[in-house]
Amino acid sequence: MSEYTPPKVWTWDKESGGRFASINRPVSGATHDKDRPIGKHPLQLYSLATPNGVKVNIMLEELLAAGHKGAEYDAWLINIGEGDQFSSGFVEANPNSKIPALMDHSVDGAPQRVFESGSILLYLAEKFGAFLPSDHGARTEALNWLFWQMGAAPYLGGGFGHFYAYAPEKFEYPIDRFAMEVKRQLHVLDTHLADRQFFAGDEYSIADMAIWPWYGALVKGLVYDAAEFLSVDEYKNVIRWTDEIAKRPAVQRGRMVNRMMGDPSSQLRERHDASDFDTQTQDKIGSDAD
Repeated sequence: MSEYTPPKVWTWDKESGGRFASINRPVSGATHDKDRPIGKHPLQLYSLATPNGVKVNIMLEELLAAGHKGAEYDAWLINIGEGDQFSSGFVEANPNSKIPALMDHSVDGAPQRVFESGSILLYLAEKFGAFLPSDHGARTEALNWLFWQMGAAPYLGGGFGHFYAYAPEKFEYPIDRFAMEVKRQLHVLDTHLADRQFFAGDEYSIADMAIWPWYGALVKGLVYDAAEFLSVDEYKNVIRWTDEIAKRPAVQRGRMVNRMMGDPSSQLRERHDASDFDTQTQDKIGSDAD
C-alpha cells in the first residue's frame, strides 16, 4: 500500500470508486426534472428500505397498528442506485437528496416537508402522541438514544460498512479503525440493555425503531456479512432485544415496504394501502433471527 499525499487543493476529476461511485458527487441539487408522485393519503413517503428508510416504515406501521388512522400513507420507491434522489421533485422534499423524505398534506397551507430519519420519527411521535414517553425522564432518555443513533450510525455505515464491504480496495487501517468503533458502540448498547427491556426503559419508543434497523441487522448478519468478523455473539443483550422487536408484526411489515432485495416475497416495492400486504407472503424476520 503506497502512501497517499493529499494535493494542496482537492479537485473532483474522477469517480471515487466503490459500489456507489456513479451517484457520488461534490455538489447538491437536481440533475433532472421529474415530478414527485402524490397518492391519496395524508402522508406521502419517498424512500427505500435501507436501514434509514426502514426506521420510518416501522413507525408508520406501528402507528396504524396502534389505531392512528391519520397515519395512513403512500410509500413511493426511490431507487438511489438509479439516482431517483436527484430528481427535481425529490430535491423539493429533501434538498440533501437522501432517503427517507416525508410530505405531510394534512397540515394547513402548503404540505410540510420532513427529512432526516430521526426528524421524521420525532415529527410523527409528536404529531400522534405515540411512541415517545410522556414522563420527562423517559422522554429525555428516548431522545438521548435517538440522537445517539443519528450520530453513531455513520461510523457503522459510511465508515465500517464502506471500507469493509464496498470500497474498491481493502486496507487494514480504515477497517481496523472502524471495526474497533463499531464494537465499542455494540458494547455501549449491550451494557445499557443489560437491565432494560428497551432503550428508554420499559416502553418501546422511536429510539428502538431508530437503532434496530442498523444494529439489529448487524448482529443478525443481515448487513455487510460481518457478524463473524465482529464476533457479535458476545452481545447477548443486543441480540435479545433484536429478537424481541423482530417479532412485532408492524416491524415485519415495515421491513417489507420499499424493499428491493432478498426473497421477492419479502418485497413490497410500493405501499398505497394496508391491503397491499395481502398480495405478498410476509418475510418472516423471526426466522432470520433464529
